[in-house]
Amino acid sequence: MSLSHEIVHAIRQRQKKGLPEEIREKVILHICDTIAISLASYKGAPIALKSIAGLSIGVKGGAGRVIGSEHRLPPAYAAFANTALAHALDYDDINDLARILPTPITLAAALAAADAEDSRSTDLITVVALGNELLCRLGYAIEPRGTGTDSKWFLSQLFGYLGAAITAGLVLGLDDNELVNALGLAYMQVAGGKEPGVGTGSQARSIYPAFSSMGGVQAALLAREGVTAPASCLDGKTGLFLNYFGKNLNEKQRSVLLNSETWAFSDTSIKLYPSCRYSHPFIKSALVLRTHCRHDEIDQIVIGVNETANMLCQPLADRCHPKTLQDAKFSIPFIVAFTFVHGSVHLNNLTERALMDTEVLDLSNRIKIEQTQADTPGIPLGDIKIVTAKGTKRHIERIYPETSFDEVKKKFIECCQYANVADPEMLWDTLINNLDFDEVNRLPMIIH
Repeated sequence: MSLSHEIVHAIRQRQKKGLPEEIREKVILHICDTIAISLASYKGAPIALKSIAGLSIGVKGGAGRVIGSEHRLPPAYAAFANTALAHALDYDDINDLARILPTPITLAAALAAADAEDSRSTDLITVVALGNELLCRLGYAIEPRGTGTDSKWFLSQLFGYLGAAITAGLVLGLDDNELVNALGLAYMQVAGGKEPGVGTGSQARSIYPAFSSMGGVQAALLAREGVTAPASCLDGKTGLFLNYFGKNLNEKQRSVLLNSETWAFSDTSIKLYPSCRYSHPFIKSALVLRTHCRHDEIDQIVIGVNETANMLCQPLADRCHPKTLQDAKFSIPFIVAFTFVHGSVHLNNLTERALMDTEVLDLSNRIKIEQTQADTPGIPLGDIKIVTAKGTKRHIERIYPETSFDEVKKKFIECCQYANVADPEMLWDTLINNLDFDEVNRLPMIIH
């Protein structure tokens, strides 16, 4: 049996069992979080709006709805637009061990497929859960450490084509063979080179997962129309894993990928800061250390990183003086300096104006980077040392995946207030208690 067939079989097993209540509740939180971020993007993420405008050139209408907008696009384009909105603020959920941002991709794919002739063979919460689980397990299977072949790819984008194809295919009611074909058609489009994240000076990293949701939806629609693709697309002689990672999955990796008893999605985090996840432990450390001195008393900041985090620190001069907001969110040195100066990182202060903040730029010039950690699964420790006239103080912070219900609700309301939604509390209560395709389609329109 091909790996594609085995993946579909494992997904069907989960589908038959149904969602454990704790997973169902978690998925609802993640969908609500993604919706709020998408609404906030109309104010804080011009790149998402530019992307939607670019997609709309030459297109008049379509079945696909764009969250918070009157825009109507063909389903695959709508999937791109909705993922761009959900990711552009760098505030979306992430599984640290898998290095995957799942919900912006699967939610957009599910909504687009549901809008295609009102096809809804699987409910919204279940289909997002199944798509998210596949994405997380694809990451778990290769055990990414940020070195070697896995460091070359945005795994969310590369694997996102597969996750989006399965998610959309389930909503469309594809049978097992059609789902296998959808995986094959998704494989024909896969991409995700990491240079937009490693390089500086561009906005492109803000929309990279959007390509995968668009491609995955298109793959599912093609499969529905009877277009076939090789079942060997993942584990064949020129299949995905051999081409992109140099070797096919071994038996242990296949068993991790195909496990249908536990939920890898359980370890997925909802972000509390609108910046690259790798910066979060360093933000937490900076918040602790700034209680001991003022930022203008600091002579030097030494940031201890691993090899992956070091990619977000080099070249140091460019990272300390980012040219775009996207670069700032993806720069550990800049975010550390920003945190010391402002004492918080949120949508209202981490804006384009922050790029010209002289206090932040001055402090960033006093930052030194040292590689003190090994590359291990997950994200690094937040290792920061400050040197002042009074002496040296070091703090090391660890980030955990758990986010409380109250923290998610607070973030939801703040995002909605940022987007000028009239009654965020009412919207929260409605979505938490009645989340389905129709409720998402009744979301408020954002004037921008």
